[in-house]
Order: sequence, then C-alpha cells, then structure tokens
Amino acid sequence: MHQLLNTLYITTEGAYLHLDHDTLKVEVEKETKLQVPIHHLGGVVCFGNVMVSPFAMHRCAEDGRFMVLLDRNGRFKARVEGPVSGNVLLRKAQHEAMTNNQITISIAKNIVAGKIQNTRQVILRGARDTDDQQDVLTLKATAESLGGALSRLSNCEDLDQIRGVEGESARTYFGSFDKLVREDRESFKLNGRTRRPPLDRMNALISFIYALLMNDCVAAAEGVGLDPQMGFLHALRPGRAALALDLMEEFRSILADRLALTLVNRRQINKNCFIERPGGAIHLNDEGRKEVVIAYQKRKQEEILHPFLEQKMPIGLIPHVQARLLARTLRGDMEEYIPFLYR
Repeated sequence: MHQLLNTLYITTEGAYLHLDHDTLKVEVEKETKLQVPIHHLGGVVCFGNVMVSPFAMHRCAEDGRFMVLLDRNGRFKARVEGPVSGNVLLRKAQHEAMTNNQITISIAKNIVAGKIQNTRQVILRGARDTDDQQDVLTLKATAESLGGALSRLSNCEDLDQIRGVEGESARTYFGSFDKLVREDRESFKLNGRTRRPPLDRMNALISFIYALLMNDCVAAAEGVGLDPQMGFLHALRPGRAALALDLMEEFRSILADRLALTLVNRRQINKNCFIERPGGAIHLNDEGRKEVVIAYQKRKQEEILHPFLEQKMPIGLIPHVQARLLARTLRGDMEEYIPFLYR
C-alpha cells in the first residue's frame, strides 16, 4: 500500500494559518475555513499574503514537513526548514558523483531521454485525439523529430551536447504545442516559451503549474536525503535547486503540460482567469489559481503504473520514487539511473 501525504495549498489572501493542538487551522477574517490534522499533511504551500504563526512553522519544521512561501503568482520566495538531517553518506556519494564525469553524463543523458520520450508520448496522444488532419500531420512530424533527437542523444559524449539536444527538442515540442489546444486557440496561443514574466495566457498557466511541480520535486529530493541544489543536468548556481530541476524534467509534459491542456480543452480555465500587468506580463487571477491548484491535487491522486517497478501508485508519488531510484544509483545499488517513462 502506498500512502501519499497531502499538501495543503493556501491561496486566499489574508488567510491566517496557525497550530491548534495537533491540527492546522486556516482562518479568514477570524472565521475558521479549514481545520486538518497535521499528521495528514506532507507539507504546506502558501500563496501571497498568507500569515503563518511561529508555532505552526516550528511544528512543521520539527516534523520534517516542508513549508513553502510563494508570491501570489506562484513564484518561489522562501522555504521553512528544520535542522539538516538525513543520510550524510548519501549526500557524500552525491557530491562525489558530481566530480565523476562518467556518472554525471550517464544520469544527465537518461534524464533527458526520459523527458524527450514522455514529451513524444504527449504529442502522439494529441495526434490521436484530434480530427483535424493538418494537425495530425504536424504532430506526427514533431513526434518523428523527437524520435530523431533520442537517437542523437545516445551519441552525446558531454554535457554541452546533451543540453543542446534537450534545448532543440524543447523548441520542436513547443513549436507545435498550439496543435494540442482544441478550444479557444486564439486566446491560448503560445507565442514561444516566455517566463519571468510570462507574456501570454498559456505561458502563464504552464509556468504556474511548473512552480507547483518544482516544489514537489524539491520535497522529493529532500525526502530521500539528497541535496536538491546539487544537480547533474542543470548547472550549479547559488540558490538554484539544480537537482530538483533535473528530477522535474521527466514530468513537465506528462504532469504539467497535459494538465494545462486538459484545463483549457475542458474550459475549466478560460481567458477570464487571467490578468494583464503593466508591461505586458500575464498572470492567473485568484479564481484561476484556485482552479489550477484543485486540479493539480486531483491529478496527483490518479493512479499510474510505474513501468520499472511494475506497481500502480498515485502519480504524485512518482517524483519521490524517482528520487529514491537516483539515490540507489548514487550509492551504487543500481548500474544506472532509470527515468520514468510514460505509456
């Protein structure tokens, strides 16, 4: 049996989160909106102007629950953590692997292979789901191009080549992304991938879900005792969770992009769920963020077969399983890292 601890997302501006015995209570204007036993939670994510009592922070940190503070647009601001713990020998193995070129290239190559393979599956599914023959031709051509990228990836001998194939594949994928949108294409046209700030509605939607996924990947890395900042594919930068970004690559298309497309194609998210800021930045409004967070939590509860372990599990547990497989690789228990492949 698998247990997927829930994450509490607080999106209401002015909400107050505090500890009440062994429960976390959320109040808005002194009225209790939610009270949940703390042992049911794996972590707390607060959006925008949410106040948190020191005792609630202390308890979460002591219990090892993550608490993440994001701005109202989902951008990461801070993370409350307790004392450093976990397996120091695993972190030592992780740091040593960083200096081993062969191990670094093997892990980075397999992560990118998983990303391209999963992206290709999303494209092929889009081709099966549309009746527009022109869209079918475009999507199948994209899938073929991604297949070619997988072949070139196998011959890469250094990180620059691997990153080059990854970047080229991403441009190919997003170049035909509009063909996956079946409703209100004009409002959700993707004008290239833009971030910080997103400049169209689809970019705003994708970026917001990426922020949610990123938090889960940081929690997955820390949950098994890995250093989330010591990555293999992504370059090291101060304050950058490079390993969490590595883990996230396999899930961008199957968890975040597909969720964004589902929300648009089912009209759960429409053009009225966004606001435009001075300068042209587009962000989800309060209503849109709430809809996305609820859908994201539901998506994480859906069961999926893990092809390597051959077990069914909630899709939200997959980043934690992949982090554990990476830890086993670094300890030498597995010959190479096995990415998650969506079928």
